[in-house]
Amino acid sequence: MRVPVNWANPDGPTMKIAVARQKATNPSNRIGVLLSNPGGPGNTGLDDAYYADSPIDGYKKSIRERFDIIGFDPRGIGHSGQLRCDEQLAASIPTRPKNAAEFQRMREMNKQLADSCRQHTGPLVDHMDAESVARDMDTIRAALGEQKISFLGHSYGTLIGQRYASLFPQRLRALALDSAMDPARPDAKRSLMDGTAAIEGVVQRLADWCTKDASCALKGKDVKAVIRQLFARADNGTLVEPGPQGPTRKKITADQLAAFLYNSLGSWDPQSTAQSLAALRSGRGTAKALFSDPTPEIAWRPVLCRDFDFRLRDYAHYRTLLQQAKSAHPQVRYDAQALDMILGCQGWPTAPKPQPGQKKGPLPPVLVVNAKHDIATPLVGAQRMARSFPKGRLAVLDTGGHWLYQDRQSPPALAIDTYLLTLKTPPRGTVYQP
Repeated sequence: MRVPVNWANPDGPTMKIAVARQKATNPSNRIGVLLSNPGGPGNTGLDDAYYADSPIDGYKKSIRERFDIIGFDPRGIGHSGQLRCDEQLAASIPTRPKNAAEFQRMREMNKQLADSCRQHTGPLVDHMDAESVARDMDTIRAALGEQKISFLGHSYGTLIGQRYASLFPQRLRALALDSAMDPARPDAKRSLMDGTAAIEGVVQRLADWCTKDASCALKGKDVKAVIRQLFARADNGTLVEPGPQGPTRKKITADQLAAFLYNSLGSWDPQSTAQSLAALRSGRGTAKALFSDPTPEIAWRPVLCRDFDFRLRDYAHYRTLLQQAKSAHPQVRYDAQALDMILGCQGWPTAPKPQPGQKKGPLPPVLVVNAKHDIATPLVGAQRMARSFPKGRLAVLDTGGHWLYQDRQSPPALAIDTYLLTLKTPPRGTVYQP
């Protein structure tokens, strides 16, 4: 399907969007089309249609019977004008600048990376934002001959769904948003603070679990004190990776420890996390989350830097931001993923795009689901997402983790399926137990 590269210039250059469809298996009882986006940003979407009938991660029979499942690769991703940039340059950009000179170097290299993307990909690089994807979706709707669509967005895909609702409210039959982004376009400070608060909340949950579960490798220990001590050792250069026979010689920095905490706590496997922390403390054993230096995905930049205003004034602003996060949440210091995104936008030459206003038109009931302790999309953002709709409803799963629909038997996934079929949402204030 062809769409304009720049929707502000609809008669200008065009590009192709790759779309796949798996038709409803019970056409006489068909409701319509179900589009989806798997988030990322940067994940391909064609597989949602290709493998809609997969017994492992496909849709349930009740959904496939009544919907044409429509998958598409968002612009710049996969088969839709694939983003191409200088990957060697991207890997060499400073990810945690230590001084003003390194911060400025990071900015300049981010701009060089954007220039390389423009050179290898073309003007599409400046038009990969959520609003442009939402407009592509409406072109898919029209090409399919549908008056309305149902949409299921996951993670970053929830922002695309919100943009579609702003632009085309009359074209929506249903809008289900799983693990929701904050639609209020938080700046660098709020994004970092919300994420860091969510991680510290999961540390508290881990500490509570350790006081009750005999299998905790830190049983009897103050979990939060253990983490603070690990950071202190990282600061003075004495924290090293553990080994089967004892401490190795490979040092772990405080930045790597912050990334470890994000990776380890994100999936909520408390037994494994406690074992890893105990191994770091003693130097013997295995820490399962990787200690690699953070390197933001290239596809994040042309999307995030257009959808959010993460710009910082200078190195002093950056250091102040880090200190504010550390002071408020000393157990975890900062949200590594949020900081990756913020720093990846420093020096990016394309300015953030204004958020579209809400067009007039009736919106259906909107269902938002989120894990209570999700650190990738914190609950506070999902609450703002649900409040942004006149008939928005939030259902919460009292656990950690992300992308709740992946467990098709979970209460939130069942609620989404019921909603897509009937437009009925759970009662206000619903909190599911895992």
